[in-house]
Amino acid sequence: MTASAFSEPFTPRGIAAFTCASFRRLMAAQFVFALIAAAAVAYFFHSACFPAVQAAIGNLPATGQIQSGHLSWTAGPQMLSDGPFLAFNVDPDHSGHWRSTMADFQVEFGHDTVRVMSLFGYADFVYPSGWSASFNQPELDPLWTAWRAVILFFILVATVLSLLASWWILALIYFLPAWLMAFFASRSLSIASSFKLSGAALLPGALLMTAAIILYTLGIINLVTFCFVFAAHFILHWLYLLSAVPFLPRLSTTMPKANPFKPAQD
Repeated sequence: MTASAFSEPFTPRGIAAFTCASFRRLMAAQFVFALIAAAAVAYFFHSACFPAVQAAIGNLPATGQIQSGHLSWTAGPQMLSDGPFLAFNVDPDHSGHWRSTMADFQVEFGHDTVRVMSLFGYADFVYPSGWSASFNQPELDPLWTAWRAVILFFILVATVLSLLASWWILALIYFLPAWLMAFFASRSLSIASSFKLSGAALLPGALLMTAAIILYTLGIINLVTFCFVFAAHFILHWLYLLSAVPFLPRLSTTMPKANPFKPAQD
Protein backbone atom coordinates (compact mmCIF):
# COMPACT_ATOMS: atom_id res chain seq x y z
CA MET A 1 0.00 0.00 0.00
CA THR A 2 1.45 3.30 -1.07
CA ALA A 3 1.00 6.75 0.34
CA SER A 4 -1.36 7.61 -2.53
CA ALA A 5 -3.91 5.26 -0.97
CA PHE A 6 -4.43 7.79 1.80
CA SER A 7 -6.00 10.12 -0.78
CA GLU A 8 -8.89 7.66 -1.21
CA PRO A 9 -10.75 7.81 2.14
CA PHE A 10 -14.02 6.53 0.65
CA THR A 11 -12.69 3.40 -1.03
CA PRO A 12 -11.87 0.03 0.58
CA ARG A 13 -8.24 0.46 -0.49
CA GLY A 14 -8.12 3.85 1.21
CA ILE A 15 -9.67 2.46 4.39
CA ALA A 16 -7.16 -0.40 4.40
CA ALA A 17 -4.33 2.13 4.02
CA PHE A 18 -5.12 3.49 7.48
CA THR A 19 -3.57 0.34 8.95
CA CYS A 20 -0.18 1.78 7.97
CA ALA A 21 -1.04 5.26 9.22
CA SER A 22 -0.34 6.66 12.65
CA PHE A 23 -3.02 7.11 15.29
CA ARG A 24 -2.55 10.85 14.87
CA ARG A 25 -3.55 10.63 11.20
CA LEU A 26 -6.62 8.57 12.09
CA MET A 27 -7.65 11.04 14.80
CA ALA A 28 -7.17 13.94 12.37
CA ALA A 29 -9.42 12.26 9.80
CA GLN A 30 -12.04 11.47 12.44
CA PHE A 31 -11.95 15.04 13.71
CA VAL A 32 -12.57 16.43 10.21
CA PHE A 33 -15.50 14.07 9.66
CA ALA A 34 -16.89 14.84 13.12
CA LEU A 35 -16.66 18.56 12.42
CA ILE A 36 -18.55 18.16 9.14
CA ALA A 37 -21.24 16.09 10.85
CA ALA A 38 -21.48 18.59 13.71
CA ALA A 39 -21.97 21.41 11.22
CA ALA A 40 -24.88 19.45 9.70
CA VAL A 41 -26.40 18.92 13.16
CA ALA A 42 -26.00 22.61 13.99
CA TYR A 43 -27.63 23.49 10.66
CA PHE A 44 -30.54 21.20 11.54
CA PHE A 45 -31.13 22.85 14.90
CA HIS A 46 -30.70 26.35 13.46
CA SER A 47 -33.09 25.76 10.54
CA ALA A 48 -35.59 23.21 11.85
CA CYS A 49 -35.77 23.67 15.63
CA PHE A 50 -34.85 27.23 16.55
CA PRO A 51 -37.58 28.90 14.41
CA ALA A 52 -40.21 26.75 16.12
CA VAL A 53 -38.85 27.70 19.55
CA GLN A 54 -38.80 31.39 18.61
CA ALA A 55 -42.40 31.24 17.33
CA ALA A 56 -43.56 29.40 20.46
CA ILE A 57 -42.00 32.00 22.75
CA GLY A 58 -43.58 34.78 20.70
CA ASN A 59 -47.04 33.25 21.22
CA LEU A 60 -46.73 32.89 24.98
CA PRO A 61 -48.90 35.14 27.14
CA ALA A 62 -47.60 37.95 29.33
CA THR A 63 -47.85 35.80 32.46
CA GLY A 64 -46.93 32.21 33.17
CA GLN A 65 -44.63 30.25 35.46
CA ILE A 66 -43.38 26.73 36.14
CA GLN A 67 -42.93 26.39 39.89
CA SER A 68 -42.78 23.49 42.36
CA GLY A 69 -43.42 20.91 39.65
CA HIS A 70 -46.53 22.58 38.23
CA LEU A 71 -47.32 24.85 35.29
CA SER A 72 -49.22 28.00 36.16
CA TRP A 73 -51.35 28.62 33.07
CA THR A 74 -54.50 30.75 33.17
CA ALA A 75 -55.37 30.55 29.46
CA GLY A 76 -56.91 27.50 27.81
CA PRO A 77 -55.23 24.99 25.51
CA GLN A 78 -53.20 26.70 22.81
CA MET A 79 -50.98 25.77 19.85
CA LEU A 80 -47.81 27.81 20.23
CA SER A 81 -45.99 26.85 17.02
CA ASP A 82 -46.35 24.23 14.32
CA GLY A 83 -43.50 23.48 11.92
CA PRO A 84 -42.50 20.60 9.65
CA PHE A 85 -40.25 19.09 12.31
CA LEU A 86 -41.14 20.52 15.71
CA ALA A 87 -44.36 21.82 17.26
CA PHE A 88 -45.16 23.26 20.68
CA ASN A 89 -48.52 23.50 22.41
CA VAL A 90 -50.02 23.88 25.88
CA ASP A 91 -52.76 21.51 27.02
CA PRO A 92 -52.96 21.43 30.83
CA ASP A 93 -54.96 18.17 30.92
CA HIS A 94 -53.29 16.44 27.92
CA SER A 95 -56.72 16.07 26.34
CA GLY A 96 -55.26 14.95 23.02
CA HIS A 97 -57.22 17.41 20.91
CA TRP A 98 -54.22 19.57 20.04
CA ARG A 99 -52.15 17.49 17.64
CA SER A 100 -49.90 18.87 14.95
CA THR A 101 -50.76 17.86 11.41
CA MET A 102 -47.24 18.17 9.98
CA ALA A 103 -44.59 18.12 12.74
CA ASP A 104 -42.58 14.94 13.35
CA PHE A 105 -42.21 15.79 17.03
CA GLN A 106 -44.57 17.70 19.28
CA VAL A 107 -43.84 19.03 22.75
CA GLU A 108 -46.95 19.52 24.84
CA PHE A 109 -46.82 21.35 28.18
CA GLY A 110 -49.34 20.06 30.68
CA HIS A 111 -50.15 21.04 34.24
CA ASP A 112 -47.79 18.46 35.79
CA THR A 113 -45.81 16.93 32.90
CA VAL A 114 -44.27 17.67 29.51
CA ARG A 115 -45.40 15.19 26.85
CA VAL A 116 -43.19 14.51 23.82
CA MET A 117 -45.10 12.92 20.94
CA SER A 118 -43.95 11.41 17.65
CA LEU A 119 -44.80 8.53 15.33
CA PHE A 120 -43.04 6.27 17.86
CA GLY A 121 -45.59 7.13 20.56
CA TYR A 122 -45.25 9.52 23.46
CA ALA A 123 -43.41 9.92 26.74
CA ASP A 124 -44.22 12.08 29.76
CA PHE A 125 -41.62 13.94 31.79
CA VAL A 126 -42.45 15.52 35.12
CA TYR A 127 -41.31 19.02 35.96
CA PRO A 128 -38.44 18.99 38.47
CA SER A 129 -39.72 19.60 41.97
CA GLY A 130 -38.28 22.65 43.65
CA TRP A 131 -37.42 24.14 40.25
CA SER A 132 -38.94 27.32 38.89
CA ALA A 133 -38.79 28.84 35.41
CA SER A 134 -40.49 31.60 33.52
CA PHE A 135 -43.13 30.59 30.98
CA ASN A 136 -44.11 33.89 29.46
CA GLN A 137 -43.10 35.96 26.47
CA PRO A 138 -41.69 39.10 28.18
CA GLU A 139 -39.11 37.08 30.16
CA LEU A 140 -38.26 34.24 27.78
CA ASP A 141 -37.88 36.26 24.57
CA PRO A 142 -34.81 38.29 25.61
CA LEU A 143 -33.36 35.24 27.38
CA TRP A 144 -33.66 33.13 24.22
CA THR A 145 -32.22 35.91 22.07
CA ALA A 146 -29.18 36.20 24.34
CA TRP A 147 -28.45 32.45 24.62
CA ARG A 148 -29.43 31.19 21.17
CA ALA A 149 -25.92 31.48 19.68
CA VAL A 150 -24.33 30.00 22.81
CA ILE A 151 -26.68 27.01 22.70
CA LEU A 152 -25.84 26.44 19.04
CA PHE A 153 -22.11 26.53 19.84
CA PHE A 154 -22.52 23.99 22.64
CA ILE A 155 -24.49 21.73 20.29
CA LEU A 156 -21.60 21.91 17.82
CA VAL A 157 -18.95 21.09 20.44
CA ALA A 158 -21.03 18.36 22.09
CA THR A 159 -21.65 16.69 18.72
CA VAL A 160 -17.94 16.62 17.87
CA LEU A 161 -16.97 15.17 21.25
CA SER A 162 -19.76 12.60 21.33
CA LEU A 163 -18.97 11.40 17.80
CA LEU A 164 -15.27 10.99 18.55
CA ALA A 165 -16.04 9.10 21.75
CA SER A 166 -18.62 6.84 20.08
CA TRP A 167 -16.29 6.06 17.16
CA TRP A 168 -13.51 4.94 19.51
CA ILE A 169 -15.95 2.82 21.48
CA LEU A 170 -17.25 1.21 18.28
CA ALA A 171 -13.68 0.63 17.09
CA LEU A 172 -13.02 -1.22 20.35
CA ILE A 173 -16.03 -3.43 19.58
CA TYR A 174 -15.21 -3.98 15.91
CA PHE A 175 -11.45 -4.50 16.03
CA LEU A 176 -11.54 -8.14 17.18
CA PRO A 177 -13.97 -9.33 14.44
CA ALA A 178 -11.89 -7.36 11.92
CA TRP A 179 -8.72 -9.08 13.13
CA LEU A 180 -10.39 -12.50 12.88
CA MET A 181 -11.57 -11.77 9.33
CA ALA A 182 -8.02 -10.84 8.33
CA PHE A 183 -6.61 -13.92 10.08
CA PHE A 184 -8.89 -16.35 8.24
CA ALA A 185 -8.24 -14.51 4.97
CA SER A 186 -4.47 -14.96 5.52
CA ARG A 187 -3.88 -11.22 5.70
CA SER A 188 -1.37 -9.45 7.87
CA LEU A 189 -3.12 -7.36 10.52
CA SER A 190 -1.91 -6.56 14.02
CA ILE A 191 -4.19 -5.68 16.91
CA ALA A 192 -3.29 -1.98 16.70
CA SER A 193 -3.77 -1.95 12.92
CA SER A 194 -7.12 -3.71 13.35
CA PHE A 195 -8.25 -0.92 15.67
CA LYS A 196 -7.20 1.69 13.11
CA LEU A 197 -8.96 -0.19 10.33
CA SER A 198 -12.15 -0.39 12.41
CA GLY A 199 -12.00 3.31 13.21
CA ALA A 200 -11.44 4.28 9.58
CA ALA A 201 -14.31 2.06 8.39
CA LEU A 202 -16.72 4.21 10.43
CA LEU A 203 -16.01 7.34 8.40
CA PRO A 204 -18.03 6.56 5.22
CA GLY A 205 -21.07 5.75 7.36
CA ALA A 206 -20.64 9.04 9.19
CA LEU A 207 -20.63 10.85 5.86
CA LEU A 208 -23.82 9.03 4.87
CA MET A 209 -25.51 10.16 8.08
CA THR A 210 -24.31 13.71 7.52
CA ALA A 211 -25.96 13.72 4.10
CA ALA A 212 -29.14 12.25 5.62
CA ILE A 213 -29.29 15.01 8.25
CA ILE A 214 -29.00 17.69 5.57
CA LEU A 215 -31.64 16.03 3.37
CA TYR A 216 -33.97 15.67 6.34
CA THR A 217 -33.48 19.30 7.30
CA LEU A 218 -34.33 20.38 3.74
CA GLY A 219 -37.44 18.20 3.75
CA ILE A 220 -36.21 15.96 0.92
CA ILE A 221 -36.53 12.79 3.04
CA ASN A 222 -39.00 12.12 5.86
CA LEU A 223 -38.45 10.72 9.34
CA VAL A 224 -39.08 7.10 8.30
CA THR A 225 -36.49 7.29 5.53
CA PHE A 226 -34.07 8.95 7.93
CA CYS A 227 -34.47 6.05 10.37
CA PHE A 228 -33.77 3.56 7.57
CA VAL A 229 -30.59 5.45 6.65
CA PHE A 230 -29.57 5.47 10.30
CA ALA A 231 -29.87 1.67 10.42
CA ALA A 232 -28.13 1.28 7.06
CA HIS A 233 -25.08 3.29 8.07
CA PHE A 234 -24.17 0.58 10.63
CA ILE A 235 -24.32 -2.02 7.85
CA LEU A 236 -22.06 0.21 5.77
CA HIS A 237 -19.42 -0.03 8.52
CA TRP A 238 -19.24 -3.81 8.15
CA LEU A 239 -19.30 -3.66 4.37
CA TYR A 240 -16.23 -1.44 4.41
CA LEU A 241 -14.50 -3.72 6.90
CA LEU A 242 -15.16 -6.76 4.74
CA SER A 243 -14.16 -5.07 1.50
CA ALA A 244 -10.98 -3.58 3.00
CA VAL A 245 -9.57 -6.95 4.12
CA PRO A 246 -8.51 -8.09 0.60
CA PHE A 247 -6.37 -4.95 0.28
CA LEU A 248 -4.30 -5.86 3.34
CA PRO A 249 -0.87 -7.45 2.72
CA ARG A 250 -0.77 -11.23 2.59
CA LEU A 251 0.83 -13.28 5.31
CA SER A 252 4.18 -14.79 4.34
CA THR A 253 3.78 -18.54 3.79
CA THR A 254 7.36 -19.39 2.85
CA MET A 255 9.84 -20.69 5.45
CA PRO A 256 13.10 -18.78 5.85
CA LYS A 257 16.05 -20.40 4.12
CA ALA A 258 18.64 -22.10 6.31
CA ASN A 259 22.11 -20.60 6.59
CA PRO A 260 24.46 -22.92 4.57
CA PHE A 261 27.47 -21.82 6.65
CA LYS A 262 25.86 -22.86 9.91
CA PRO A 263 26.23 -26.51 11.03
CA ALA A 264 23.04 -28.48 11.07
CA GLN A 265 21.52 -29.15 14.48
CA ASP A 266 20.66 -32.69 15.56
